[in-house]
Amino acid sequence: QVQLIESGGGLVQAGGSLRLSCVTSGRTFSDYTMGWFRRSPGKEREFVAAITRSGRNTYYGDPVKGRFTISRDNAKNSVYLQMNSLEPEDTFIYYCAASTKSSPFYHTVTQGYDYWGQGTQVTVSS
Repeated sequence: QVQLIESGGGLVQAGGSLRLSCVTSGRTFSDYTMGWFRRSPGKEREFVAAITRSGRNTYYGDPVKGRFTISRDNAKNSVYLQMNSLEPEDTFIYYCAASTKSSPFYHTVTQGYDYWGQGTQVTVSS
């Protein structure tokens, strides 16, 4: 079993930045592709970003390309999401997730992930 705990959410003005962190425990962190998803109440989760086990490859959803950066530190069992140029449309609950699947097909879909955190709220004011 893997536990994931997100932090770093909060309230920020449009144009500002936030850095989300997700620390994991329970199994070898470098065994997992890590991802970030986001969701607003009553809607399905939306893919934000993913990073492969070594950190060599990253993937981004179209709405965040060029503004968000995903990174990981395997020594600290942690994955990060640097969010710049935030917009009110980025207001969501953000979830960290871990995947045991190696195929890139699964990196950008919720079905590809085996473990999820509880989420952290990000609110961007205009």
